[in-house]
Amino acid sequence: MLKKYYKKNIIEAGCDEAGRGCLAGAVHAAAVILPPDFEHELLNDSKQLTEYQRDTLRPIIESQAIAWAVATVSPAEIDQINILNASFLAMHRAIQQLTTPPESLLIDGNRFKPYPDIPHHCIIKGDGKYLSIAAASILAKTHRDDYMKTLHQEFPVYSWHSNKGYPTKAHREAIRIHGATPYHRKSFRLLPELTLF
Repeated sequence: MLKKYYKKNIIEAGCDEAGRGCLAGAVHAAAVILPPDFEHELLNDSKQLTEYQRDTLRPIIESQAIAWAVATVSPAEIDQINILNASFLAMHRAIQQLTTPPESLLIDGNRFKPYPDIPHHCIIKGDGKYLSIAAASILAKTHRDDYMKTLHQEFPVYSWHSNKGYPTKAHREAIRIHGATPYHRKSFRLLPELTLF
């Protein structure tokens, strides 16, 4: 059973990212503030859910949340500042867009760059422990999946509609044959023998 809050009677935003380990595409992050009484029997860590379950939950979260936002950091920015800093930046951008200011941040993972004037708590595997982080994981994942399906229309040979930019055998083989696109992260090891800079 996921917990509703870390600390009672304050406005908490759960934060999570999607796409950190991908070879292509932006990293996405979401911040979600849920009502204190929010519950849904399906809501869990996005990795524990099917695509259908995530897609079912997304409009429920978006319509019932007190506030939510999804933000991105581009492949070029990732190459410039590295993926860890890009993940933090994407979360900061999402928090900044919230229409209700949070009083506390629940961050999935063990590290975070402090957001100005808002205390935070890093929670390892937080998306399987707190409802707000689970909700953020679902929004980050579903928004990113939709984005990768759109990019697939432009570059279908990489099968991003199915691998979502992750380093599958087929994705790496497509890079070997066709080379890298503007959406590939040049600072990542796209092929075992290839780092572009």
